[in-house]
Amino acid sequence: MTTPTPEPGARNLVVGVGARRGAPLGEVYGLIEETLHRAGLRTADVVEVATVDAKADEPGIVGAAARLGVPVRTYPAAALATVRVPNPSGAAAGAVGTPSVAEAAALIEADELVVEKSVGKGLATCAVARRFPAVLPSFPVSGEKTSTPLVTEGPRPFTMTAMNPPTRDIESAGPDLRHHGDAEVRGENLTDLAVNVRTHTPPEWLRQRIAASLVALAAYPDGTPAREAVAERHGLPVERVLLTAGAAEAFVLIARALPARYPVVVHPQFTEPEAALRAAGHGVGRVLLREEDGFRLDPAAVPEEADLVVVGNPTNPTSVLHPAALLERLARPGRTLVVDEAFMDVVPGEREALCGRTDIPGLVVLRSLTKTWGLAGLRIGYVLAHPETIALLAEAQPLWPVSSPALAAAQACMEPRALVEAAEAADRITVDRAHLLAGLAEFSEVRAVEEARGPFVLVRLERAAEIRERLRLLGFAARRGDTFPGLGPQWLRLAVRDRATTNRFLQALDQAVQALPARTGR
Repeated sequence: MTTPTPEPGARNLVVGVGARRGAPLGEVYGLIEETLHRAGLRTADVVEVATVDAKADEPGIVGAAARLGVPVRTYPAAALATVRVPNPSGAAAGAVGTPSVAEAAALIEADELVVEKSVGKGLATCAVARRFPAVLPSFPVSGEKTSTPLVTEGPRPFTMTAMNPPTRDIESAGPDLRHHGDAEVRGENLTDLAVNVRTHTPPEWLRQRIAASLVALAAYPDGTPAREAVAERHGLPVERVLLTAGAAEAFVLIARALPARYPVVVHPQFTEPEAALRAAGHGVGRVLLREEDGFRLDPAAVPEEADLVVVGNPTNPTSVLHPAALLERLARPGRTLVVDEAFMDVVPGEREALCGRTDIPGLVVLRSLTKTWGLAGLRIGYVLAHPETIALLAEAQPLWPVSSPALAAAQACMEPRALVEAAEAADRITVDRAHLLAGLAEFSEVRAVEEARGPFVLVRLERAAEIRERLRLLGFAARRGDTFPGLGPQWLRLAVRDRATTNRFLQALDQAVQALPARTGR
């Protein structure tokens, strides 16, 4: 296969290794070294050796990683079995549960396979994958990388006084999970298509309610009225409601307070759930939905062993709305099913919502008031789940986690007039989204994900990074897609705006596409 020319010093190579019991260090390391050399790659650019967890203590693999000066990262066979590989082996599948340890382990958290499986003297196999340098984490890492094994026993439920400091394991997670759309516009005078917050919000009546709460800032916050309002809005007992400082806090609480031996996140989706799980010391499996399937979920793709599953609905960034009946098939006793419904109130009638259901075992639904009401700076969201789950999450919260102004906003947004306004906004967004999609369809270079149902659309176009930079020069910020696992540098996410803004954007997009210099052949 064709191997892209590596950038010296990029340190973006993952070496996947499979080995039979007792494979000697010399064979394993020699195979890695030979494979890299044949492909014109450098051992200095390897960041980790990856394998199945059954081989975590194999001396040949551990010793080879030590010679390379990198950690060994291990994955459960069930997670590797979900990775499509070019050279599957029935023997490997029978022995360790995955059709190619080397290729699957290399690919599971990387972006492209650059060297297919090489076979040593019958005791070891090796494959090499690359993480695109543009999507490596942006924060500095001092010294050599360390790695927490992918499968952990999972944190026990805890109280705040017993909590241990979380383990950071985001450096080796591939794409920059902590990159969010606000980074595209911060400090810039750009028309914002990168952040999915509704424009011209919060409305005046909501600002007044928030302002009125400021006179009571000397008192500690009392979340009872807001919690009761949320419960009434969804027809649930108050014991099934937990208020949080935005949905992001809810993901942290879930990662730290709920037991999970094998958490799985369905991607592409909002990256904070996986980032929170990794920061809490968990290893995380990924189910990567495919473009050719319209990024629709097949429940059978989720490993049976997964005891915590996270999925967005409608999903950020694909804008796909999964049927509620399909998501129900993911639920089972002993499994926590986390459904992120942060954008569900943008779907007319909130069809496919699970927020009011109490009959689905292990269901945890997250909601946010950030998007529709423009409260990103106030931080308010909530969790809906079984009372025992709510109690575990609440025990992990600090005292008074939600401010009085945020509580006032939550209570106001549950009132009938607010629900009517939200429904009207959802109808307008539906029309505005159709206008954006119709305009994008005029570009032969652009392919949008069909059946978009969120306040954003995901588009694929070659040289998207160059186009995004040209759009910035023309005054528009678009969300890069390469920080979402399962996507790459050819993707952009575009927020739905009013028709006038969309028309201006489409003109700028046309200029950006036309201005791209032609690529010369190699």
